[in-house]
Amino acid sequence: MRALRIASVLTFVGLVAVPGCKGKPARGTGRTVEGRPVETQSPNAGDQEPAFAGQTRAPFRTEQVAFTTEVVASGLEHPWSVAFLPDGEMLVTERPGRLRIVGRDGALSAPVEGLPEVDARDQGGLLEVALDPRFADNHAIYVSFAEREGDKNGTALARGTLVRESGGAARLDDVKVIWRQRPKLDSTMHFGGRIVFDKDGTLYLTLGERSIDEGRHQAQRLDSALGKIIRIRTDGSIPDDNPLAENPHALPEIWSVGHRNVQAAALNPQTGELWIVDHGARGGDEVNIVKRGEDYGWPTISYGIEYAGDKITDGITQKDGMEQPVYYWDPVIAPSGAVFYTGDKFPRWKGSLFVGGLAGKHIARLTVERDRVVGEERLLAERGKRIRDVRQAPDGFIYVLTDEDQGELLRLVPP
Repeated sequence: MRALRIASVLTFVGLVAVPGCKGKPARGTGRTVEGRPVETQSPNAGDQEPAFAGQTRAPFRTEQVAFTTEVVASGLEHPWSVAFLPDGEMLVTERPGRLRIVGRDGALSAPVEGLPEVDARDQGGLLEVALDPRFADNHAIYVSFAEREGDKNGTALARGTLVRESGGAARLDDVKVIWRQRPKLDSTMHFGGRIVFDKDGTLYLTLGERSIDEGRHQAQRLDSALGKIIRIRTDGSIPDDNPLAENPHALPEIWSVGHRNVQAAALNPQTGELWIVDHGARGGDEVNIVKRGEDYGWPTISYGIEYAGDKITDGITQKDGMEQPVYYWDPVIAPSGAVFYTGDKFPRWKGSLFVGGLAGKHIARLTVERDRVVGEERLLAERGKRIRDVRQAPDGFIYVLTDEDQGELLRLVPP
């Protein structure tokens, strides 16, 4: 069996510079002085003010938790999502369209057969993989992906049955697309794609507005699935208690509107609420608590500015009838992957919200008190890798995917 490679032992570290990206990203570990904001760079939108104290630039707060970073598997091509099988093995998606099984020894399986065809251009491809809450009985899994239709495309959600042969080969049987984003557009960006199961067995799928102007201005329209979070049953049917289920002019699967490109989402274990982290442009990455039927403002209100430096729409950050983020970043971290930690391996981290950063190239550990972020700490910044997903395994360890040509599956463990 292949031994796991131990990469580093960390407590809290100093500044590490990382390459930039479009706009101004967060940089390194930031300031590590208790009570002072972690971020030291000036915001892109310097004339904007937060709606309330603590909405941005939370103070550095550490629990002084030491951990070791182990490389569980490597050689993954732009991995996007990881899910944990009951036997201790893992499913990992690769954006070009492959699903792998990662053994307990870190060995990668051959690609699982039977997946739907994906449009892997730019930000598209195979995205999330998630196990059905009743996986032990039905072996069902779900994948989100970019689906092409002629010269247009959109996010889709498929369900299939994972079958593993005695020789180790694996395939998906009875694959069915249970939901498709409409309208499809000619764009290769902003697919969203995170899948979160609620405690009642329904599932949420996060979506993007496809970036282009045509899609952006549908983010608040009720007859469009662009820039939304939807809620459906595991067979694709629509729950009767969805907020727009009785509206003949709306898509009944819509749960919330006004999102840009949500690639991080997790249930708060204390409240059962869905928390999401939405991508901003140059500034304006948002942590939101998603409420039934509410409007989160994009593109009418937003923090930050356009990539070209212009105002976003009218440049306003607040409007009646639109929800405020509980926290935002400017400069951006480019959030992808999120989890509330509930395990026993790192007891001082219990209740923290971990958010992966693509542009920031770190994990943002947020200290949460009720519905507010009161502290921030940056982890893994010294590695200088784009963080695509962060998850808690059933055994309480934290797993991380790096989004690279030669991506890695990492595990954080007590030293």
